[in-house]
Amino acid sequence: MFITRIFYGIAYFIVLIWEIIKATVDVAIRTLNGKVDPVIVEIPTVLKRPVSQTILANSITLTPGTLSIDLDSEKQVIKVATIVPRANEDVIPFEPYIKGMLE
Repeated sequence: MFITRIFYGIAYFIVLIWEIIKATVDVAIRTLNGKVDPVIVEIPTVLKRPVSQTILANSITLTPGTLSIDLDSEKQVIKVATIVPRANEDVIPFEPYIKGMLE
């Protein structure tokens, strides 16, 4: 069990860094060509523990082009501002890794 959590922790870190790099390039391109359409969306999460939800919200904020605005732990919903409309899976690709690491 402990080894599995370590694996998920390492995988989470790698996926987070990769998503930050991808988002940085995407935001730079969108800034230069002006294709920006900001929206605010509510994203449901499967994470139940408040610490897991907080790490997810912080990970979203670390990724360029997204910003966590509000976290409702009881309803398991994170309100996120993005520079373009995106699918929920594109905003929180690291959720399964956080779940494996902390849930």
